[in-house]
Amino acid sequence: MTDLAKDSTTPSRRRQRFPGISTRAWEHPADRSALVALRRLSGFDDVLKKLAGLVSERSVRLMFLATAVKTSERQFPELYDMVRDAAYVLDLEKVPDLYVTQDPAVNAMCIGMETPIIVLTSGLVELLDEEELRAVVGHEVGHAMSGHAVYRTMLLILTNIAARIAWLPLGSLAISAVITALKEWFRKAELSCDRAGLLAGQDLQASMRGLMKLAGGHNLAEMNVDAFLEQAEEYEKAGDLRDGVLKLLQVLPQTHPFAVVRVAKLKKWAESDEYRSILAGAYPRREDDRETSVGAQWKAAADSYSQSVKESKDPLMGLLRDVAGGVGTVGGKLRDSFVGAGRPGGANGDGERPGSGTE
Repeated sequence: MTDLAKDSTTPSRRRQRFPGISTRAWEHPADRSALVALRRLSGFDDVLKKLAGLVSERSVRLMFLATAVKTSERQFPELYDMVRDAAYVLDLEKVPDLYVTQDPAVNAMCIGMETPIIVLTSGLVELLDEEELRAVVGHEVGHAMSGHAVYRTMLLILTNIAARIAWLPLGSLAISAVITALKEWFRKAELSCDRAGLLAGQDLQASMRGLMKLAGGHNLAEMNVDAFLEQAEEYEKAGDLRDGVLKLLQVLPQTHPFAVVRVAKLKKWAESDEYRSILAGAYPRREDDRETSVGAQWKAAADSYSQSVKESKDPLMGLLRDVAGGVGTVGGKLRDSFVGAGRPGGANGDGERPGSGTE
């Protein structure tokens, strides 16, 4: 990392800067609640950082130093300015080193705990334009500032320890539940850092274009952000309960939300009072982080999930609303969706198995 000088390069176009901003400003409620709780485990994270810095981080840094291109005023100077720019806007004193590695796969990552570095693949650099790249760099700076690498590693260590009880009765079910919850947190952390990227770039269209390109490639002339948002709405509605269940099964193994979901969530946040307040200078400050209530953050996370279910157009979420409302026809709805409407015998209404009758 390098120090960000007081007179460092300012943004290439006028954008709001956020002195003293806390990462709580952009963290998704589900991400923020976990991070606030983990940060209270005072000392554990410091030990983890020190241990990582002794061996693994040194190894990773040396490997990228030997095999990738480290950005500077003479190498990828525009990317070098972008990471300094993001640090300036989000008020990060220590600017992460940024590397470009030869890899056609489109990817970006923030690696390291004691001294994070950012790595962009050549495939990503070639795919995105300047403002889209600025959002991606801001996304990765958000990961560094939130300490996601630190706390993800902490939880993975705890998960590995817990896995040793898998031989106990119901132990494997317990560890599966933990891993599922862990991946849910990872997905919410990605939504958090999409917000950080928007705050760094302050160009919603660029942020959404970049996510759209991750799904459809470089031919922007053949794509349209509004149409992609309509696609996101189509995915959200998802037909019937069978589609809702399939979506749930598809997303559970993922560590990242799907591209259409990320675009829709980011647009919604950009239109919120929360985002407008941040731009107006009313945002959580780092100096208040220690006084943040863990209980209040868990409540905010629960409220966020409750609101998501309430507003969702997904049929499965509608079923959950019915359950919460005490509707007694939930079983019938499930049966009709997966077996077919009609009398209890099945879709044919004659007691035969579905598909056994004649047309």
